[in-house]
Amino acid sequence: MSAVYARAHVLSCPTRWSDVDENGHINNARLVGYIQEGIYDLFCHHATAVRESLFPSGFIIARHEIDYLEQLHHGPEPLAVRLTVERLGRSSAQVEVNVCREPLTFMRARTVVVARDRESGRSRKLTPNERRFLSAFMADTARGDAPTVGLQPTVPAQRVATRSGGGMVPSHSSRRRCRASAG
Repeated sequence: MSAVYARAHVLSCPTRWSDVDENGHINNARLVGYIQEGIYDLFCHHATAVRESLFPSGFIIARHEIDYLEQLHHGPEPLAVRLTVERLGRSSAQVEVNVCREPLTFMRARTVVVARDRESGRSRKLTPNERRFLSAFMADTARGDAPTVGLQPTVPAQRVATRSGGGMVPSHSSRRRCRASAG
């Protein structure tokens, strides 16, 4: 089950024993899969994206930038894959993805997602409806709004998908707190 966080899309993902590598960690390639599954869930399965037929030709992943923050091990509690939009371009969105199991963040990524034109296979300009949809997942400061005290979730409740995957992360002496955005 996923909670709805203000300005974040959250996907709940269990780990699987088969995702564990020879070092006893969840393999890093599995963790990259969480990024992709979270983005796919937001862009293709979110109730608003489906209802308004957004991104009809799909999207292209143009870039992943990943920081592995903590070692991740298989466990019974699902991971929370939290996505927020940091920036919107003409045809792209920079999405921050945090993979957490309270109270820790195991991985933080920044991914550039580009709207795709079906005919040419190239990027295309985001539509006004797509921009409005993605803006709902931006922090108030990124949107240019004044900060709101006691901000309540404004994103409608979403279908909760369950996925599997994981990733190996190096150990750090400082513990990373699980949060929706690195802002």
